[in-house]
Amino acid sequence: MPLAERLRASVTGLMRATGQTQSDLALALGVDQTQVSRRQTGRAAWSLDDCDRLAAHFGIGVLDLLTGPERACARLPRTRRGRRRGVPA
Repeated sequence: MPLAERLRASVTGLMRATGQTQSDLALALGVDQTQVSRRQTGRAAWSLDDCDRLAAHFGIGVLDLLTGPERACARLPRTRRGRRRGVPA
């Protein structure tokens, strides 16, 4: 699987695991939801700086993020798993 596709799959998996929406992720990254959507559909690319911010946001390493969704989700801190919008960790 190409790296860009693996990254998108990791982001999707992490969003599901934490109960976050694209809007939640956009807010955390300081971008607009349409930018997250474009990156997640492959119409735009995630930058290296985005990868740093994504990894920090989810509390995992950049390499875990780039390795794929299984590893990314496995590295997710327990306090981040299963969170839902509006529910404190």
